[in-house]
Amino acid sequence: MIVRRAIKASKIVAGAGSTELELSRHLLHHARSISGKQQLVVNAFAKALEVIPRTIADNAGLDAIAVLNKLRQKHAHEGKWFGVDINSANGFLDAYESFIWEPLIIKINALSAATEVIKFFWIIFC
Repeated sequence: MIVRRAIKASKIVAGAGSTELELSRHLLHHARSISGKQQLVVNAFAKALEVIPRTIADNAGLDAIAVLNKLRQKHAHEGKWFGVDINSANGFLDAYESFIWEPLIIKINALSAATEVIKFFWIIFC
């Protein structure tokens, strides 16, 4: 199914957790500009996005904390497409340049579903 969508997709994003890390970085930066419960929700969602690269690193047998710290630094200073490299000791690579791509529609669908869940809980508990 994903291969079929990848072939038909006209737009792609880098994989290896790079998209999630970049979204997390932007959300954490945005959270500084808001206050109250909304800031807590945005921070929590941003941290939840980091589960994807953390899981990739864990499953590859890498030190997930060290890899995430390196990736956060790379995203802050060098580029937005750095993701988890499961084949090297340093733990990161430029996923876009390494041809690790995902169809944009798959990413949009996953993030839309996650956002709908957050909106549902926000209505119930706040």
